[in-house]
Amino acid sequence: MSRNQAPFGRLALAALFAGVCTTGGPVSATTAENEVSPAAAARVYADIALAGYEDSLLRARVLQEAVADLIAAPSPAALAAARTAWKESRIPYMQTEVFRFGNTMVDDWEGRVNAWPLDEGLIDYVAGHPDAVNVIANRTLLINGMTVTADPIDARLLEDVLHEAEGIETNVATGYHAIEFLLWGQDLNGTGPGAGERPATDFDPARCTGGNCGRRTAYLRTAVDLLVRDLAWMAGAWEEDGAARSALMSQDAEGIVRAIVTGLGNLAAGELAGARMQVGLELHDPEEEHDCFSDNTHESHYWDAVGLRNVYLARYRRIDGSLVAGPSLSALVRAVDPGLDRQLREDMDTAIRRMDAIREAAADGKAYDQLLAPGDSDGRRLIGDAIRALIAFSEQLIRVGPALGVGQFRFEVEG
Repeated sequence: MSRNQAPFGRLALAALFAGVCTTGGPVSATTAENEVSPAAAARVYADIALAGYEDSLLRARVLQEAVADLIAAPSPAALAAARTAWKESRIPYMQTEVFRFGNTMVDDWEGRVNAWPLDEGLIDYVAGHPDAVNVIANRTLLINGMTVTADPIDARLLEDVLHEAEGIETNVATGYHAIEFLLWGQDLNGTGPGAGERPATDFDPARCTGGNCGRRTAYLRTAVDLLVRDLAWMAGAWEEDGAARSALMSQDAEGIVRAIVTGLGNLAAGELAGARMQVGLELHDPEEEHDCFSDNTHESHYWDAVGLRNVYLARYRRIDGSLVAGPSLSALVRAVDPGLDRQLREDMDTAIRRMDAIREAAADGKAYDQLLAPGDSDGRRLIGDAIRALIAFSEQLIRVGPALGVGQFRFEVEG
């Protein structure tokens, strides 16, 4: 620790937490302490994680019901309802991604529910690739040089055999994006308008299109059931005696701050600005779009950015309208460097506004994959502005370490 870095024991953190103004719902009582401290901030952080995963679970159960309705009586309306439920399930989940990089348990688990990109040929038919693995069409597979029986399609097959088979990360068999592909099918429009157009009859054994409709419905049902189970497990990990909460709260003040800041910076810069935005922008490749089958990427990116604000300000609005709020990283920073806190808030708000501009483009009929087209100056400006705002936020986060006496941070932008 350098001479100009004050350890937490010597920081002026006796400033009172001024309270939380609320509208539209009650405030969850997350701490009885009035003073701002890393431990108090950690408790609210864990409460927000719990609330976010509980909300994600609630929305996943709605998706589960919609998929059951689709399987019971396949129709365009039932398929549209399942697609809507999938999109709505993404809103709370994307706000939880900020907990990934600072919490090993979350990052190790995340690949089960949101792994991306996905090789859709592992799961089902794809245009122009008749030799794809296609587990829905094939009851025996060759994996790691061994013949594997792929019947029935059940949790064991998806989790233990197919997911990341042969050590290949794009062999994604479970989670949101596997479900997305099954509901929409391939988006064959490139950087032109339109998303996937899978017909409802792909789930109708009586009028089956695409072949193997019974196995396709089994896959869809199993994938959704696994998503519900996995989200319930992670919500439990953030309960009062849960493993994720306990791991966080067992750390000292420095470890707590490092966990929170690491999650913020790595999501903003490395994952969102880099892997999910910069790479696709430079390659002009719609396959690098995060929600590439549904054309829902503008929403996923926006709610990822909102998740950054939730954690920095320690304020999360639940889907029932109630608010979880309390002592925050922002308050810790403000106690030692008000100017830095003000700059972080400004950069964060700018990033969210620029993500919202991408949403507005989608609302006007220009989806995210269209913005990636070569020569699209509007797309390059909109996506580029959002990337720059996220990087600016992460660059200010680097200053938090010295300000709070916890050493240096480094956040790299992939691509």
